[in-house]
Amino acid sequence: MDSTLAMIVGGGLGLVIGAVAVAASRLSERTFRTVPPSPEPPALPAGVGDVLAVLKSIAIVLDPSDAVVNNSASAVSYGLVRHGELVHTELRQLARQVRRDGEIREVDLELSRGFGTTTNTLMKARVAPLGARHILVLAEDHTAARRVEEVRRDFVANVSHELKTPVGGIALLAEAVLDARDDPEAVSRFAGRIQVESTRLTRLVKEIVDLSRLQVADTLHEPELVEIPGVIAEAVDRVGVAAGARDISLETSADPRASVFGDAELLVTAVANLVSNAVNYSEAGTRVAVAARRVGDTVEITVSDQGQGIPVPEQSRIFERFYRVDAARSRATGGTGLGLAIVKHVCATHGGDVSVWSEEGHGSTFTMRLPAASDRGAADSDRQDAADPDDRPQERQSDRHTVGTAQGEQHG
Repeated sequence: MDSTLAMIVGGGLGLVIGAVAVAASRLSERTFRTVPPSPEPPALPAGVGDVLAVLKSIAIVLDPSDAVVNNSASAVSYGLVRHGELVHTELRQLARQVRRDGEIREVDLELSRGFGTTTNTLMKARVAPLGARHILVLAEDHTAARRVEEVRRDFVANVSHELKTPVGGIALLAEAVLDARDDPEAVSRFAGRIQVESTRLTRLVKEIVDLSRLQVADTLHEPELVEIPGVIAEAVDRVGVAAGARDISLETSADPRASVFGDAELLVTAVANLVSNAVNYSEAGTRVAVAARRVGDTVEITVSDQGQGIPVPEQSRIFERFYRVDAARSRATGGTGLGLAIVKHVCATHGGDVSVWSEEGHGSTFTMRLPAASDRGAADSDRQDAADPDDRPQERQSDRHTVGTAQGEQHG
């Protein structure tokens, strides 16, 4: 009886323990299923993509394997990222150095734009850690800034050189006058040379100021409707005395429909520079033709001469500042090498361009192309002037007249 009871009690305990184990197992399984799995760490810190989208700089994010996980659109257009990889070895090496020591680095790199081009871009790059796993590369294109600095240095060097010639000439002539003070004829001759050099110096300074003003003012302020026939008439009038002295006839032809929006004084200066060059480089007794016509949405202003022409290799450089095809003749005519550079900048300011056709021994033709004023815009401007003829301030008209007089003396 005792053994039978023991067996019954043991079996009952076994059943209870088994039931408890099964219940615990099922409860554990149910609990595991209801608890969500822990999320994987995000590929990038929250908000990084939004920040990269609004940055002006070129932005690239690298993972621990140097693969690109995010980048701005400009990174692709500049050739820094291609097919999800960083193109330039220099940037990859910087990223690895930053990953090793965690220090932010800034460098200037000259990088190729890629895609088969030989053009290099000056990039200022800043590489820094981004969180625990990523590296951020920020880059800015400083190519234009470097080009501006090079142009500025060249401009200063050229100005210094050009100013030395008339200043040095005036100093030497002044000494000659002192040495020849007892010779009235020599004094008169040297004084005439001083006057020539001082006139050249004055013209050079004025043209430097004009060119600097044009380079600073990238856009026109309050453009007005400008009738090109009037521009040509005033430009030819400025050069008329010099042309008459050399027996060079100035012939004009202007389409009355030719009009543009812009600055009348700047346009007169540009055309007068072209006409003045044509007169200076033409033989006595020849003809200079100035014409304007409207071709579709463009106004073309041409200045043609019967001079000696310009060699083909020189034609691509004549619009550079201080460049002269014939330096000796330029000095004889008082040229500064800035006239055509001013023409180029005036055209660019008005949204146009200037080109040249020339053949040695057959003269040259310079063509200014400017966006034409639309017929509707011109009509609206005419109606406004008719409705309020005193709309322009008198002070502004006076200033324009003063500037015109000063520049007229420059080209007269």
